[in-house]
Amino acid sequence: MKTSDFYYDLPEELIAQTPAEPRDSSRMLVLDRKTGEISHEHFYDILDHLREGDCLILNDSRVLPARLFGRKKETGANVEFLLLRNISGNRWETLTKPGRKAKPGAEFVFGDGIMTCRVADVTDDGNRIVDFECEGNFYEALDRLGQMPLPPYIHEKLKDQERYQTVYSRERGSAAAPTAGLHFTRELLRKAEEKGVKIGFVTLHVGLGTFRPVKVDDVTKHKMHSEHYEMSEKTARLINETKKNGGRVISVGTTSCRTLETVAKKEGCIKASEGWTDIFIYPGFKFEVIDGLITNFHLPESTLIMLVSAFAGFDNIMNAYKTAVRERYRFFSFGDCTLIV
Repeated sequence: MKTSDFYYDLPEELIAQTPAEPRDSSRMLVLDRKTGEISHEHFYDILDHLREGDCLILNDSRVLPARLFGRKKETGANVEFLLLRNISGNRWETLTKPGRKAKPGAEFVFGDGIMTCRVADVTDDGNRIVDFECEGNFYEALDRLGQMPLPPYIHEKLKDQERYQTVYSRERGSAAAPTAGLHFTRELLRKAEEKGVKIGFVTLHVGLGTFRPVKVDDVTKHKMHSEHYEMSEKTARLINETKKNGGRVISVGTTSCRTLETVAKKEGCIKASEGWTDIFIYPGFKFEVIDGLITNFHLPESTLIMLVSAFAGFDNIMNAYKTAVRERYRFFSFGDCTLIV
């Protein structure tokens, strides 16, 4: 299967630049993966598709305001740091622009001196290992100084940083939002529970590799980035009970899906688990856990459109995307969503 098979033509004006207000007012394309049948609804209609005994699995990772703009101590030159991965303490792997100004030993100041950093090393792929220092708690300083690392296709400035967080986010660590969850309101989750739908959480810290294009022609030759995940004993027990009682496990987002399928393949069952995953899901993959998927519309030729094609069927997905373009759905992170059951 070729990467080009997953291309579709998307007019630029359909790329959502701002989130829907309210959250659950976004449109929802409902796809029956068995028949290929499509219907057009809104996200607040999601309850009509959930049954008593189902469970929703959500990724509770919280996005860090990971873009920092600093000044070089020696020259005053402006440099951007994008936090990619916490190594230990206040040492981070970062993407730095322009990199030539951030050589080992270089020091930078952020804000009015609230935070400083020193470049310790350069990785093989050009990222910087950076040691940060600040007054008080690092994350509190980051909240004051940092900006949300919005995807490159979003050009509008985000007025409220919480709109790039899910209402249930709590575990800091992502460089990008698990965007399928952006459609949920607390009220909608409460109503789902009242209907008898159980809510469970996993954590997968989304890396910027989620936006990395597939650069090989042969899909099977693509190497996925690695992301850290965690599944609790409570969530594992909920999934097993749901399956045992004949309910459906509905994954909210591709990150939750990748976590669930990783645990099933690594452990041979669903149980409490923690680790790193570079699982790559494309057509031919055998799903062991999920029965339904809530997800946004994904970039052409991306690993994420390959994942949804694996779950719903290649022809079904390419037809659904063609339909979504014709019906003027909003695409990508702040866009509308699909429910695949």
